[in-house]
Amino acid sequence: MAMSVGGDGAEEKPMSDINTTPLVDVMLVLLIIFLIAIPVAIQSVELELPKVAFEPTETKPENVLLAVRGDASGNCRVFWQMTPITSAELLKRASDNLQAVVDRVGKANLKPDDIPEVHIRGDANAPYKCIGGVVYTMQSAGFVKVGFISQPQLGAQ
Repeated sequence: MAMSVGGDGAEEKPMSDINTTPLVDVMLVLLIIFLIAIPVAIQSVELELPKVAFEPTETKPENVLLAVRGDASGNCRVFWQMTPITSAELLKRASDNLQAVVDRVGKANLKPDDIPEVHIRGDANAPYKCIGGVVYTMQSAGFVKVGFISQPQLGAQ
């Protein structure tokens, strides 16, 4: 704490120097807090993410190809191949399709590779609820493999 004592007996005036000791104390406390908190905040689980290249999709005739679009009013449009379809029709048609595969192969002989996949092409401007609803409907119908078809960027490998 700074203090002015004594003097030549001249007129006393208030001291105009700023006491920086409390400021330095606060800064040191903040520095210690950040030195302790930062390593905790930036810790993460070590992962090695797979390095993938775009590979063409192998389309089998039994796979279900869906296209999902949203219109300007927020309604969802779903297409089975090229045919527009409602949510209820999608669930019924998907269930019937899967049941036909099970009947053809036989329940005892059914292997995971026999179950067709669902390939969804979603419009970039389609709301999430549209694509999420289609995924949910297809999983409710019994399809296990649901994939998304995308177009790679030019020059991406």
